[in-house]
Amino acid sequence: FPDHNFPLAHMHSELLTAFKSQEPRPSQLQHNVAAALNRIGWNHSFEYETPEGFSLDMAQPETKCAIEVDGPSHYLKCNGRRPTENGRTKFKS
Repeated sequence: FPDHNFPLAHMHSELLTAFKSQEPRPSQLQHNVAAALNRIGWNHSFEYETPEGFSLDMAQPETKCAIEVDGPSHYLKCNGRRPTENGRTKFKS
């Protein structure tokens, strides 16, 4: 995006360090989805870390295909309104 101005671009390394500092915490839903994918023959890496430092729930690096399981913990509830993505989920999208 050469013509876009990203307001936090000057903090890229600090933001990436903060993002990567948390260990992945796979949910039961994520484990269930991974098991179902294995049953249908979609072999994948679980919690695959990209060269850029992102953790993907399930990935086939050789095909550049990934699946993210965004269950309830990926969203914030705001006073009965429609749930919105939390910061970590929004950062990855």
